[in-house]
Amino acid sequence: MDKKLLIKQSQHWEENFSSKPEMFGREPSVAAISAAKIFKENNLERILELGSGQGRDTLFFAKNGFNIEALDYSASAVKDIINKSKEYKLDNSLNAKIFDVRKKLPYENETFDGCFSHMLYCMAFSIDEIEKLNNEVNRVLKKGGINIFTVRNTSDGDYNNGTHRGEDLYENDGFIVHFFSEDKIKRLLSGFELIDINSFNEGKFPRKLYKVTLIKI
Repeated sequence: MDKKLLIKQSQHWEENFSSKPEMFGREPSVAAISAAKIFKENNLERILELGSGQGRDTLFFAKNGFNIEALDYSASAVKDIINKSKEYKLDNSLNAKIFDVRKKLPYENETFDGCFSHMLYCMAFSIDEIEKLNNEVNRVLKKGGINIFTVRNTSDGDYNNGTHRGEDLYENDGFIVHFFSEDKIKRLLSGFELIDINSFNEGKFPRKLYKVTLIKI
């Protein structure tokens, strides 16, 4: 994808997070609630969250006893998480960093028990970039670690609408989204076993998503 377009996309997210302190609300996503249940059932404690945004899910994980490491490329979003973690006295179990996940993840091999990302994989990434990121997630997960991510799917009303940005990427209202079919998800199984793919809706639109659960083999 064109570098200028990626810079514009980053600026668009930063402007939205700066002007809307609770852009997605305070309540955790349905996906995070489901992921926490799976993590607890499997006795997973140290969790990596990618694309944490302003931290509605990050704080939920920390409040529910997980040791959470959160990454997002928005400086204002990460600042919000840090401030909220101090407000709720969660800073001992929560760490947030500004980071672009196109780079190698800043952790040693087999650092985490689990990984969670809500709609990060369907941001302005090519499928090659997503595969590289997913391989990095595999690297930093312990054997038997669980990777749970959500993506908007090709049944979504915004698919095939707006400005086409290559592959299955479309721009609407300044946001570029990569839409996934089940076949595309199956390109992300290197080093993982697929546990399940669940369809669900979110928001007033509604957004149509898949929740994908993988286990490192």
